[in-house]
Amino acid sequence: MVLSQRLAEYIHDIKYEDLPKDVVEFTKLCILDFFGSAIAGSTKKPIKIMEEMVRELGGEPQATLMIGGRNSITNAALVNGAASHIMELDDIHKTSIIHAGTVIIPAAIAVSEWKKSSGKDLITAIVAGYEVAYRIGEAVTPSHYYYWHNTATCGTFGAAASAGKLLNLNKEELTHALGSAGTQAAGLWEFIEDGAMSKQLHPGKAAMNGVISALLAQKGFTGASEILEGRRGFFEAMSKEYDVKKVTRGLGDQYKITENSFKIHASCRHTHHVMDLMIELHHEDRIALEEIDKIVIHTYQNAIDITDNSQPSTEYAAKFSLQFCTALALLQGNGDFDQFNQKTLWDKKVRQLMARVFVRADPEMTSSYPKKWGAKAEIFLTSGNVITKMTDFPKGDPEKPVTKKELLAKFMKMTSNMPKQLLKNFVDKLMDLENLIEIGPTMSFIEESNFERVRE
Repeated sequence: MVLSQRLAEYIHDIKYEDLPKDVVEFTKLCILDFFGSAIAGSTKKPIKIMEEMVRELGGEPQATLMIGGRNSITNAALVNGAASHIMELDDIHKTSIIHAGTVIIPAAIAVSEWKKSSGKDLITAIVAGYEVAYRIGEAVTPSHYYYWHNTATCGTFGAAASAGKLLNLNKEELTHALGSAGTQAAGLWEFIEDGAMSKQLHPGKAAMNGVISALLAQKGFTGASEILEGRRGFFEAMSKEYDVKKVTRGLGDQYKITENSFKIHASCRHTHHVMDLMIELHHEDRIALEEIDKIVIHTYQNAIDITDNSQPSTEYAAKFSLQFCTALALLQGNGDFDQFNQKTLWDKKVRQLMARVFVRADPEMTSSYPKKWGAKAEIFLTSGNVITKMTDFPKGDPEKPVTKKELLAKFMKMTSNMPKQLLKNFVDKLMDLENLIEIGPTMSFIEESNFERVRE
């Protein structure tokens, strides 16, 4: 049996009743985390541009846009997926390097609203989508990641899986949906060179493409049956090295969604290990800027490839600068979304400390990646003393988990411009998602809030 057929069989057969309680509870936290990022990101400039475009194009009012109003399910998946990624606070999976929530959840919610799906159906579809995306991502990581944004490429398969599950596709149709998803998989890292808005387009388009793939399959549209392992398929075309066995090893016996990591700093995940160390040092011993001679950061090569930027010129570029994030975290003791602004970007002390931050690729850490996202920070003081701090995992990883209370606090902060009572009612419903007969009415809080958002 080819890989797509194996995955289609898994998607088709997975049932809510088979999900352990801890998996259900964890999945609800993933959904909550998605909503926080999507609502907070929905008023940012790239999202407003995309919203303007979809309103001009028009569409049946099938699903809710996070900024308010309704549009087609494909357009809702596009805009909401993009909105949930721009704050750089969406979830991440270490070994596949995928932000699954920003692709799979907007696709699943849009289809759920349209089809009046139950909370149980939504949870099951999201679990299936995460499983498919993570397994394909693990098979091609890390070689695929150099040029390709895994969230966009591998996430497309997960979005198709969740949408297909909610549309009750049969196994053959699911195979075709995966084929159509794979042929649309895209997302190049070149955007990072100049901070282009393409990064938001990636998850939005992946979510949209996943929905389109499932809808087409439902109508009899065929896709490549061996889109993954075929000689001109996804693996051969887009990875120097890959491991086919990772796609199916343990499939159906585990729930990879529980391997998910949550972000607490509003920057690229490859900066979080160092930020954790710097924030820890900030609270332990408030070292004055003039006491620091230099800081040497040792980490894995991929972190260097993505975040070695000693002169970020925009707020967004700062989120992808190890030098900036190191300096910000040590001086401010905080890496929240409100810390990345024009004031901190050009702060004299931050810039002075950035000039003393040097990054080095560590062979041992590189070989341990992506199972471990490690870093060692050496702070050389003018006194001659050296402070050394190390970590293998950023906070929010399963090895260093955040609590439900912390995630609820994160959500409330990211949605602080909305009425608290409406938010509380929404959270209560979401935490009881498995008992909701229909997911659609829960989304009404977006419209009911009538909140004032800052138009940037």
